[in-house]
Amino acid sequence: MSTKFKDFSLLALAAIVLTLLVWLPHLLSLENFWGLSFKEGFNTIYRNFDGLEYVVIAKSYYDPGLIMGVPQYLPINYYAAHFPGYSALISLTAPLLGYLKSMLFVSLVSTILAIWAFYLLIADFKLTSKPLLLSLIFLILPARWLVVHSVGSSEPLFIFLCILTVYLIMKFEQSKKYPFLALAALAGMAAQITRPPGILLAGAIGLYALWSAYRKKSFSSLLAFSPFILMPLSLLGIFQLFSTTFGDFWAYFHSGDNIHLTFPPFQVFNKEAFWVGDIWLEDIIYILILGFLGGVMLIKQKLQLLGIFVLTYLTASIFIAHRDISRYLLPITPFILIAFEKVLTSKEFKIILPIIAAAIYLYAQNFILSNTAPIPDVTMFN
Repeated sequence: MSTKFKDFSLLALAAIVLTLLVWLPHLLSLENFWGLSFKEGFNTIYRNFDGLEYVVIAKSYYDPGLIMGVPQYLPINYYAAHFPGYSALISLTAPLLGYLKSMLFVSLVSTILAIWAFYLLIADFKLTSKPLLLSLIFLILPARWLVVHSVGSSEPLFIFLCILTVYLIMKFEQSKKYPFLALAALAGMAAQITRPPGILLAGAIGLYALWSAYRKKSFSSLLAFSPFILMPLSLLGIFQLFSTTFGDFWAYFHSGDNIHLTFPPFQVFNKEAFWVGDIWLEDIIYILILGFLGGVMLIKQKLQLLGIFVLTYLTASIFIAHRDISRYLLPITPFILIAFEKVLTSKEFKIILPIIAAAIYLYAQNFILSNTAPIPDVTMFN
C-alpha cells in the first residue's frame, strides 16, 4: 500500500471523526457541556447559516413560485446572492438522503476532497517536508474553517475547487502538458459557479498569466491561458439564469445587503456599518497582517501563483464591511498555511497544538450554537 494512499485514508478518517466530534454534543442534546447548552439537538446543525438557503435553491432552482412554497424568512431576491454549484450537488444526492442530510453529506465530502487536494499540492511540489501533518492541521486551522466544514455551507466545495485549480496550473507549469490547463479551467469554472468570489480566482489567474508571459517574453504563453475565459463566461451564464428566473440580469447586485463591498476601504472598522456594529475588532488587524505577510512570503518563496491569489483576494477584502471577515478569507487560508509551514510543523507548534485544538473546538461550538436561522422546525426542508 502506497504512502499516499495511507495518508489519504488517514485524512479522510480524521475529517469524519472530527466532524462527528463537533456533532456529538448536538446528537446527544447535552444540557450542559463546558457551560454550553445543546438541548435543541441536531436541529442546530441543520439551522446554521447559510445551509438552508442552499437547500431552498436545491428544491426550487431559483423559481420564485417554488421558493414561496418552502418555509423561509428571506425576500425572494436574497437567493440570487447564493450561486448554484453547492445546491446542484445537494439536489443530486437528495433522492437518497433527503435534502438536509444531503446538505451535510456534500459539505463533508467536499471537506475531504479539499484536504486531499491540499495534500497533493504540498506533497507533489515538495512545499513541506511533512505533508500529512500540515494537512491534518488544515482540518482545524483557521478556527472559522472548522465551523463551516461542520455545517451546511458552500465554502468546502469552493475551497476544494480553488486548491484543485491552482494544483492543475502548477502541474501544467511543471509538465507543459496542456490538458492540465484545460482541466484547471474547468475546475475554475466550477469554482465560479459555486461562489461569487470565484471571479477573484479568475482575476488572480489573469495576473499570473500576464506575469508569466512577461517573464518568458512570450505572447503564446499568455494565449495558453485562454481556456480560463470559461470563468467569466460561467458568471455571465449565472446572471442569465437570474434573468430567466428573477427577471433581472443583475439580480445578484440587487439581492439586498449581502454584497458588503464598500468604499473607501477598511469600512470594517466603522462600527456604524450594518454588518459590523462592534468596536472589538483588533483580531481583524492580526488576520490582515498574517494574510498580507503570507502572500509576500509566498512570492519570496517563488510560489507566484499562490502569492498572487492570496494578495488579490486580500486586496479585495479590504473593501468588505463585515465583522465575519475571517469567513470571507477562508479560500486563501490553505495557501497562507503553506507560507508558514515551517512554524506550523515545528516541534514548538506540536507542543501548543493540543491547547489550541481544545480552544478551537469550544470556539466552534459556541459559534454554531448562536449562528442559527430563525426557523424552529426544519422538517419541511426535506
